Amino acid sequence: MTEYKNESVFVLCPKCGAKTRTQIRKDTVLKNFPLFCPKCKENFLIEVQNMKIKNCK
Repeated sequence: MTEYKNESVFVLCPKCGAKTRTQIRKDTVLKNFPLFCPKCKENFLIEVQNMKIKNCK
């Protein structure tokens, strides 16, 4: 994932790599966040901290 200074970036699907509708910033912290991918139509639980996305399934 590309890091930007104060801009938001789209979260990519952990399975297919498609862009989701969810955006995060550098200071975003998420825990057990339900992420939906419109391309593969699946839900994932993710954790985000310091622009690092971890699938917690």
